[in-house]
Amino acid sequence: MDLYAFPPIAAVLDGAHAVLMGLADLLEPLVGVTSAAAAVVLVTLLVRAALIPVGVSQAKAERTRARLAPQLAALQRKHQKNPDRLQREMMSLYQSEGTTPLAGCLPMLIQAPVVGIIYALFILPTIAGHPNDLLTHTLFGVPLGSSLAGSIVAGTVTPDVLLVFGAVVVMIAAVGEVTRRVFRPQATVAPAATTGSRAGAPASPFENPTAVRLLGLAQFITAVIAVFVPLAAGLYLLVTVAWTLGQRMLLRRVYPLPAPSAA
Repeated sequence: MDLYAFPPIAAVLDGAHAVLMGLADLLEPLVGVTSAAAAVVLVTLLVRAALIPVGVSQAKAERTRARLAPQLAALQRKHQKNPDRLQREMMSLYQSEGTTPLAGCLPMLIQAPVVGIIYALFILPTIAGHPNDLLTHTLFGVPLGSSLAGSIVAGTVTPDVLLVFGAVVVMIAAVGEVTRRVFRPQATVAPAATTGSRAGAPASPFENPTAVRLLGLAQFITAVIAVFVPLAAGLYLLVTVAWTLGQRMLLRRVYPLPAPSAA
């Protein structure tokens, strides 16, 4: 069964498609043939603006996790041989702080339906039984419905395709590198809580060198995805990661993490 053909979902996609193409028509006198691409960028900005409260919630949760990291690490060392007691103590700590372990994850689920609708508009050849006109528009001569990987497989790669996709992928990777450098995990050290524990050990498992490298590589996954998705989706990803970086930098100033504790 085609999930996108389910009447309620098809109706939502049809409405979203009408809004996007309506914006493209409004922008056409200003930007010409790139109006659909401009509409994609504008819609992405509007969606990200609507999700600012989610970003604020995540920033608060990140600060709370950083503040509790030494206490959680101490509990893990103290009750490492008693998982049930450890779980109870950790939940008690979260409750005393008025938060939960999922505080930073639940807001992300709010974005899933929005992202799903936008992504579907970029990949479906038909929406609610009619052609998806978004995919017929171009950006600097490259169809918004084409992908770099698909063009390579089909043997239809042109200099324009390489230039446009290359610019999008490189910019996404550049944003990922800035994100990796700016938001490198801070070292939070907690004293040993039990005999035989190593004092000065990282309070969070995400602070060991291997985890830091993996988190750094994760920043570039979006650039890899942009190679395989349609150009319109690549634009959405580029605007999203750029917005997210700027928003995180601003919120980090508003909700700064606690200073790393000394051993």
